[in-house]
Amino acid sequence: MVQQSLIYSFVARGTVILVEFTDFKGNVTSIASQCLQKLPSSSDKFTYNCDGHTFNYLVENGFTYCVVAVDSAGREIPMAFLERVKEDFNQRYGGGKAATAQANSLNKEFGSKLKEHMQYCIDHPDEISKLAKVKAQVSEVKGVMIENIDKVLGRGVIIGHLVDKTENLRSEAQDFRIRATQMRIKMWFQNMKIKLIVLAIIIALILIIVLSVCGGFKCN
Repeated sequence: MVQQSLIYSFVARGTVILVEFTDFKGNVTSIASQCLQKLPSSSDKFTYNCDGHTFNYLVENGFTYCVVAVDSAGREIPMAFLERVKEDFNQRYGGGKAATAQANSLNKEFGSKLKEHMQYCIDHPDEISKLAKVKAQVSEVKGVMIENIDKVLGRGVIIGHLVDKTENLRSEAQDFRIRATQMRIKMWFQNMKIKLIVLAIIIALILIIVLSVCGGFKCN
């Protein structure tokens, strides 16, 4: 029986429940609705425990898919059910009627489908388990890919820093070459100045010697 594991389900747009189904007598419907009001708006999966039941939610693109299950159902079957309902619901109403439908207005059209998906997931636990494992492996691969991308991005940042440092080094090297050239020119002028001074001293000494030997400028 459906009520043995999956006991209540609905599809909502925001906080407006468009379709719901249950064969169960109890207050799980009100609890599930109250949880809906508190759910984060971000796309994600959520599970809450209460009084021996799990309240499972799949939020995506503004729509919330919910199923209430007994604890013994685990988490694979409820989540597999939500994925099946989401795909079926999107195929039927995606981008159309669901965007403007009123509260519970899709019960006649889609309520029986919720019941069918419940029964299928309960009657085929092995198949659901295999699919869950495959999806888990895919999720693991995605996680590795994301990690690798993060590493690449991190490396890109490091490369960016290295490029900046390289540019700084190039700029510093250019400044050094300019300063070195200026220093060489300065040293050349200083050397020429020293050489001219030495030459002037030598000429002066020669003149002094000549004048001292010749007794002035009257030397024959």
